[in-house]
Amino acid sequence: MKIYLGADHRGFELKEFLKKKLKRMGFEVEDLGNLKYDPLDDFPDFAFPVALKVAEDGRSLGILLCGSGIGVSIAANRVKSVRACLGFDKDQVEKGRQHDHCNILCLPADYIDKESALELVKTFLSTEPMNKEKYLRRIKKLDSNIFSS
Repeated sequence: MKIYLGADHRGFELKEFLKKKLKRMGFEVEDLGNLKYDPLDDFPDFAFPVALKVAEDGRSLGILLCGSGIGVSIAANRVKSVRACLGFDKDQVEKGRQHDHCNILCLPADYIDKESALELVKTFLSTEPMNKEKYLRRIKKLDSNIFSS
C-alpha cells in the first residue's frame, strides 16, 4: 500500500517525523510536499495533489497535515471519491476508517504531539473499512452526490 503525504508549513515538521517512521515500518511513502519549510506556503497546494493521487489509485491512502487539520480536510474533500477525516482520537480515526471508509487522515499539527500523531496514523493504516451494506450505501451516496452552485 502506498501512502501519500502532504503538509504546509505548520505541519511540515510533523510530516517529516511521520515520513521517517512510516518508511522504517516498511510502507512505500511518497511525499508530495512541501519538501522544504516555507512559512508562506498554502495548504491547498499540498492537499489537492495528495487527494488526487488517492482518488486515482483507489487503494492508496493519504496523510495530510496543517495547523488545525481543518484546511487540508476541506481541500481534500473537494476531490470525488476522497473521504478525508480530521483525526484527534484513536477511536474516532478507527470509526472513520471502518464506517466512513476514510482514505485520507488529516492531522492538526498545532494540537497533537509526535507520538499521538504516530498512534493515530498506526490506527488509520491498520484499520480496514467495513463492507456492511449500510456503510457501502452511504459511501455510494457520498460519491454520487456532488453539488455545485
